[in-house]
Amino acid sequence: MNTTEPLTGKPFRTDGKAAMMERALRSAGISIVFQDSRLEMVYAENLPAHFQDLFRPGMTDADLFGSAYGEYLHALKMKVLDTGLATTAEIEVNVGGEMRSYELKVERASERDSHGVLTVLSEVTETRHREKVLKSLLRELSHRSKNLLAIIQGIATQTARNTLSLDGFLVKFRGRLQSLSNSQDLITDSSWRGAYLFELAQKQFAPYWPETAGSLPIYGINAHMTPNAAVHLGLALHELIVNSASFGAIAGGAASITLNCREAELNGRRAIEVTWAEALPDKTEIHEFSENSFGKTVLERVVPSSMNGKAELKLIPGRIEYSLLVPETEFEILKRA
Repeated sequence: MNTTEPLTGKPFRTDGKAAMMERALRSAGISIVFQDSRLEMVYAENLPAHFQDLFRPGMTDADLFGSAYGEYLHALKMKVLDTGLATTAEIEVNVGGEMRSYELKVERASERDSHGVLTVLSEVTETRHREKVLKSLLRELSHRSKNLLAIIQGIATQTARNTLSLDGFLVKFRGRLQSLSNSQDLITDSSWRGAYLFELAQKQFAPYWPETAGSLPIYGINAHMTPNAAVHLGLALHELIVNSASFGAIAGGAASITLNCREAELNGRRAIEVTWAEALPDKTEIHEFSENSFGKTVLERVVPSSMNGKAELKLIPGRIEYSLLVPETEFEILKRA
């Protein structure tokens, strides 16, 4: 037994160098395998249970890791023996129906008067899984970023096409970008799962709703929208709210707006219907979105087509009504009032 005197306190005892090495291997989660010059296995330490059950002195890589890797590892290790240059390899092994990944670090080692091969084996299954998830997330992020840039480009083009002055363009474009940003914040906060309708509407209402008007007029089912539906529905709500704040009920100081969501059908399949009803200050006024306005295009064409839905904008005396049917592929009803 070895006794070591620490800097302070009482002496402590160890179980010897070999035992210390075994403990270190277990703590590090690595295994070692030594093979002689014929690449027959002589010694192994701390093998995973499924390899430990198979291990016998004299076996080959094909016996331990399977015939699929036997020839590959034999050639790789013979090259290490011949050149003395260390190398690495990676294998996948089916363990109880699950594929496990292992990294092998291979180097030449001396055993008395002959050379052999020392392999340090470590499991990298979780690391490779995280790498795959990260790559998938990066691809998804790239895809979503391109979609978002396409939406922004469309907003810029259509806003410019329907605006007579630079100042007017900047006001409208910044407002639409802010609407997009508000929706995107909710989507990002949910780890890209989407956004609830009520929270989405509250974000869009917040900059324009008068403090004296009381609580926001949002009723019905708080459906959870997909990221795609949340972005485009947010744009639709922005156009309705800004129009109201500029020319309609909000501008007139009245809170005569209702946003409602109910279950419905679209082409014989489950859907939700999101409806906007706004009473104008002048009961005889027929409000007109100009035929080529971006707001009208968003409400009647862009938003419904983006989610394979259906929309209708009604401009009748004293009222603005908008109805959007959203198919079941673009929402979930996770909770009901």
